[in-house]
Formats: sequence, structure tokens, C-alpha cells
Amino acid sequence: MLEIGWFSVKLFLKGKLLRNPMFFIKQTTIGVAVGFLLLVLLAQAPIPFYFPIILSSLVTGMMMPYLLKDFKMK
Repeated sequence: MLEIGWFSVKLFLKGKLLRNPMFFIKQTTIGVAVGFLLLVLLAQAPIPFYFPIILSSLVTGMMMPYLLKDFKMK
């Protein structure tokens, strides 16, 4: 399994893994930004800090499959 991961990393670094790397970066950035914004906004509320972490992680994790549904690999 580590060998497959290492092979994927090598292909990614050579630029041969993704068909459209800018699409991947754009969609990932959108998901991370929404999750970070949600975390920061909820962290201002007078609630325990573990709740904003759990909620923002859950929302970001639910968004990523939708954002990357058109993601293509070579």
C-alpha cells in the first residue's frame, strides 16, 4: 500500500497524475476556505472549541465529494 502511495506521489510531482491540476487546486481551495471560515466563525461563539472543529470538519468532508465530482486523473 505504501508503494502505491509513493508511486502516486512521484506521478503527482512529475505532473503526470492529474489531467487539470488547476481545477483540482481551485476546488480544493474552495473547500478548505469554507471549512476554515466556518471554523473561525464558530470559534467566536461561547461554546466548547471541540464543537466548531467537529462541525467544520464534517461540513468540509461533505463538500469535497461534491466539489471534486468532475475530477479526472490521467
